[in-house]
Amino acid sequence: MGVPAPTKAAPPKDALGRTTPRGTVLGFLSAAHKEDYETAARYLNTGLRGKSATALAHKLFVVLDRRLPARLNQLSDEPEGSLLDPFKPQQDLIGTISSANDNVDIFVERVDRVNSGPIWLFASQTLDSIPDLYEEINVVSVDTLLPQSWIKTRIAGVPLFEFFVAFVGLPLFYLLTDLLSRLLSPLVGLLRRRLRKEPDLPNPEVLPKPISLLLLAAVVRWTLSKVTLPLLARQFWISVATLITIAACVWLFILLSGVCERVIRHRLARRRGHSGATSIVRLGRRVVDLLAVFVGLLVAFHHFGVNPTPALAGLGVGGIAVALAAQKTLENVIGGASVIFDRVVKVGDVLKVGDTQGTVEAIGLRSTRIRTPDRTVISLPNGQVANAVLENVSARDKFWFHPDLSLTRETTAAQMRSVLDGVNNLLAQNSLVELDSIRVRFLRFGASSLEVEVFAYVLAGNWIAFLGIQQELLLQIMDVVQAAGTQLAIQSHAMYLAVNPVSQGASAQALLRTPAPDEKLVDEPAAAKSA
Repeated sequence: MGVPAPTKAAPPKDALGRTTPRGTVLGFLSAAHKEDYETAARYLNTGLRGKSATALAHKLFVVLDRRLPARLNQLSDEPEGSLLDPFKPQQDLIGTISSANDNVDIFVERVDRVNSGPIWLFASQTLDSIPDLYEEINVVSVDTLLPQSWIKTRIAGVPLFEFFVAFVGLPLFYLLTDLLSRLLSPLVGLLRRRLRKEPDLPNPEVLPKPISLLLLAAVVRWTLSKVTLPLLARQFWISVATLITIAACVWLFILLSGVCERVIRHRLARRRGHSGATSIVRLGRRVVDLLAVFVGLLVAFHHFGVNPTPALAGLGVGGIAVALAAQKTLENVIGGASVIFDRVVKVGDVLKVGDTQGTVEAIGLRSTRIRTPDRTVISLPNGQVANAVLENVSARDKFWFHPDLSLTRETTAAQMRSVLDGVNNLLAQNSLVELDSIRVRFLRFGASSLEVEVFAYVLAGNWIAFLGIQQELLLQIMDVVQAAGTQLAIQSHAMYLAVNPVSQGASAQALLRTPAPDEKLVDEPAAAKSA
């Protein structure tokens, strides 16, 4: 049995957090912000020592604090780095600073140390450009524009002026945009009413709430471009502006989807039987709103450097679990959508589903409500409606007129011809009867009548109208039968009784004679036998 090879010991964790590019940059900024430049110098890949190293660390901090683009959230938090450049896997780009001569890339590079393992340090080629960049710093700083008490006074490490801007300046600007919208709304409304010549048009909202938020985010970014703040402050305010922009865009998209829904519902309201389609439009609007919020969250996660892949994977697994748990509900929703889009039935139709028949009152996403003839309401799940055999009585383009006439057996051939010709002419002269469908035929000799078939299609708008037309046609057919000298047969049956010939006379007398109340009928053969 072989001896297992000893496992290689993992390198000790760096106490300064220099195992990732983000850890190196944030650790350096934190140490320099505390004016601990000796610790900050340990993040530099330089051969300088002592005061020279601390002076270089100070200059690097000033350059980064004033000129580095605020993209700290996008720095790699992996020990291998971002690996954006396959030809330089040991380097990671932090940002690019514009210079008078040329743009300078700020890199960190991975250095292997014997005792501490691989760590990330600011690259030596970047440090060579820092003294020149430090000499070019001449931008306006907020420190020279505000009282020093506002700069030095800090709450939870945040300068007082940033609290003032966040909790006073931004809400005040938002209220000013709302006030401006209220002032301009009557003027724009008056102009619109004059141009369209419609005096009942309401005053529009000139600056909707999402537009005000977008203006607020634009003002924040414009201010950052004019006044230089420390790197961490710029990172904070850019994140605030980004979140405001994302929220405003999502809000604006939701408002636009609401406008589209109202327009579609207004058009559907003009048409009969589109309540189910209205439900689909409402559901679609809700789905679109949820997708807009979801996309906004993904963009926000990306801005803060959060990988949304695990969340999406978990959401997919959760979605499958929810779909399995709500299988019947989803089946009814999908069935409702298929019923609505296929236009199989609509509100007001007389529908027959299995043994259920009635008038459709509403078509929802989950069920269809049917009012039966006895005025009860039956709610059928849409999944059942979608899979059932539907008989739409109201969808008929014409109605079948098919009464069977039974004439008495005493009807002569001449009378039969008169009835056939009279009924045929009666139907042909009616404009509501389809001419090509008329058929009046003598079918058979029945047991107690002569059978005549009447076949025709009646052009009626609905079942109630057909019943009225059918009634009038039946009355006219009765007139034709009476005018021909015959009549409709009454169904009757003859019953024959078998009688014993020996006692036929006595039995007949017993059957025909009604006995007196106190008289008893005595069977004569039985009486003779007893005597």
